[in-house]
Amino acid sequence: MKAVRIIIMSLVATILVGCGTTSTVPITGRKQTLLVNDGEVLSLANQQYQQYMQSAKASSNATNTAMVKRVGQNLANAVVSYLNANGLGAEVQNYAWEFNLVQDNQVNAWCMPGGKIVVYEGLLPVTQNEASLAIVLGHEIAHAVAKHSAERLSNEYKNQYGTAVLGAVLQGSGMSEGTQQLIALGQSLGGSLWTSGFSRSQESEADHMGLIFAAMAGYDPQVAVTFWQRMAAQSSGSSSIFSDHPSDAKRIKDIQGWMPEALKYYKPAATATTSGKSTTKATKTLKVTSKKK
Repeated sequence: MKAVRIIIMSLVATILVGCGTTSTVPITGRKQTLLVNDGEVLSLANQQYQQYMQSAKASSNATNTAMVKRVGQNLANAVVSYLNANGLGAEVQNYAWEFNLVQDNQVNAWCMPGGKIVVYEGLLPVTQNEASLAIVLGHEIAHAVAKHSAERLSNEYKNQYGTAVLGAVLQGSGMSEGTQQLIALGQSLGGSLWTSGFSRSQESEADHMGLIFAAMAGYDPQVAVTFWQRMAAQSSGSSSIFSDHPSDAKRIKDIQGWMPEALKYYKPAATATTSGKSTTKATKTLKVTSKKK
């Protein structure tokens, strides 16, 4: 058992030493050190995503499903354009966007690394319109773009193995076994690796980036304030979305502080013209229906 323990520790050390990279988070400019690579994280995320989708029930509401896909794709297009325009085109290959509305009354949504986005039907009565939905999806997509899951995995490595791992580094061998260790760690964290459990600083960063992404996609970022006010008013312990976030009051104050920056990116996109009047993605409000279970 001791020999096996040394081998496992040394394999993890190979990942820690060989795969550690320093990168800059888009929009915020924050520096982060990642001890796992994109391929490993994406493989693990896709595995758990497929498992989830096998048990989830897709929404039977065609209108709401189409809205989620439309808003999500608008955001994805804006994010890809931003990455390409800012020398981050290599990151685009990490995304295979999917947008799903599922039958679940929770007020929640999440995005896995690689751009796998799931929205629960219970969220839509609170968002009420496409622009507010874009605020939520922008936040979730920001988690993926900022590689918050990889950052969390990296922190788990450091917390679990620490200096003991470094002592076994000379015993390191195959990366395939190291990848298995990564998968084991990811599975031990469970679905919370993707759907919750981010630090407050990461959640705040996702708020910031998501606000900008929504504005880039042509959605009015100013709706974020009223949306979070609605969230605060209806919160009764049943809402799980962003449970590790700062308080509602602090979030709203931060969003107001970022608003001048977001508005620099905001250009309303006309979607239709009727009798000389145009509507935009930013202002269009839809009647949201939710199927009761």
